[in-house]
Amino acid sequence: MSKKLKIVQIASEVAPFSKTGGLGDVARSLPKALNRLGHEVIIITPLYGRVISKKANNLKLIFKDVVLFLNSDETIKVNFWQGYLMSDLPVYFVECAKYFSKHKHLYGSGKENSRFLVFNVAALKLISLLKFPADIIHCHDWQTGLIPYYLKTDFRYSKTLKKAKTIYTIHNLIFQFGHNWWEVPPSDKDYGRSKIPHLSDPKLENINFAKRAILSADIINTVSEQYRKEIMTKKFGQDLQRILKNRASRLFGIVNGIDYNTYSPEKDKTIHKNYSEHEIENKAINKVYLQKKFLLPVDKDVPIFCMTSRVTFQKGFEMIIKIMPQLLKLSAQFIIIGSGDKIYLNALQKIAKKYPHKLVVIPSHEANQKYETLVYAGADFFLLPSVHEPCGLNQLIAMRYGCIPIVREIGGLYDTVENFNPTSKKGTGFTFKEEDDMIFYATIIRALENFKHKRVWSGLVKRAMKLSSSWEIPAQKYLKLYQKALKK
Repeated sequence: MSKKLKIVQIASEVAPFSKTGGLGDVARSLPKALNRLGHEVIIITPLYGRVISKKANNLKLIFKDVVLFLNSDETIKVNFWQGYLMSDLPVYFVECAKYFSKHKHLYGSGKENSRFLVFNVAALKLISLLKFPADIIHCHDWQTGLIPYYLKTDFRYSKTLKKAKTIYTIHNLIFQFGHNWWEVPPSDKDYGRSKIPHLSDPKLENINFAKRAILSADIINTVSEQYRKEIMTKKFGQDLQRILKNRASRLFGIVNGIDYNTYSPEKDKTIHKNYSEHEIENKAINKVYLQKKFLLPVDKDVPIFCMTSRVTFQKGFEMIIKIMPQLLKLSAQFIIIGSGDKIYLNALQKIAKKYPHKLVVIPSHEANQKYETLVYAGADFFLLPSVHEPCGLNQLIAMRYGCIPIVREIGGLYDTVENFNPTSKKGTGFTFKEEDDMIFYATIIRALENFKHKRVWSGLVKRAMKLSSSWEIPAQKYLKLYQKALKK
């Protein structure tokens, strides 16, 4: 591509500054990949006052007490800070103490629509203040969903923004605004065309950011090709399938990648012993270390299964709980790390107390981030029997560390994990189609049978580790989408 593009990436979280899941990883890795391809990229994200340290991140105040006009009656003041993800990749932070400095958690305030409305207006204001004539404004997930809408309405006369085209990426369609879309009565639903209510108006909390983005963005995409197909159906469309189908010509699927500099078993300082696909015997050293660390019986021949996802219904924990009695009868160990629904966590912790030599449960998001690659480096299998899964990064990271995924053929899991065929020696994991706990259990047994054959298993681990899941290919695909947007 000859033309150097000016690209703005806007997201509610950007690792390593703030992160609750895959969105934070994508918002870090995609801009870095685009930057390496020679484009001028800036990132805009909220400054969560109790999460992000200005001092530790060397943030610099660049605009103070900027007045935002939210509508004809309401204004609010914000500050803008600047930091860097790489030496030539600036990250700009929106500071508004009232909305982003009260809580230790990134989300869940009860006034989420108000918070992110302010963030959306602030992001557009900042682009104007920076005099950054963006070609592309890339908006990630519902928290940025009003930006495409505002560019067609309130900001349509901005000189700086007039040429900008918008891309809206759906990371998970379940999340459309600050609370559950299905809890809104039909009479209070947002149909996407009305004027935005004032901050003081309770109706604001029912404004559907995702719907407005889908209706207004120049290009829409989601994070896997299979999920693109799924969200245009009633089963997975989350009540937006009709408008997505109507805009199918603007809807694309691009599978996420992972940052190979961040996730590298050869360089990772958080694992016990570094290794590559050429020295996979070092995985056994990591396994013994993992067993000692989590007080499991030390035996390098006993398979370890891990889960490092959010503990929710979506991730298949209903099935995990159902088959746990059968799993505990196997000659195997299980490590589950992550925060989420207390109903599942309480049940798992109760089982772990009874079977401490079989099951380890660490119910913490911080532990997930701290131990994620340490667990992959020592474990043999990664479990993710999701009910739905837009893309999923965990299975990609697990494979990078030679931890073989057992997943359901849904969304991005379908696109990224090829079912292992022992005859042809092809495949990178073990997959199943039906949302059925016994079929899931049978898939685990099939995986264990293959685990017994060391030469076959070694080939499978090496193949999974060599699989190319870096951001290089997705970044090129995003650039093609940007070109499509610019031509519209």
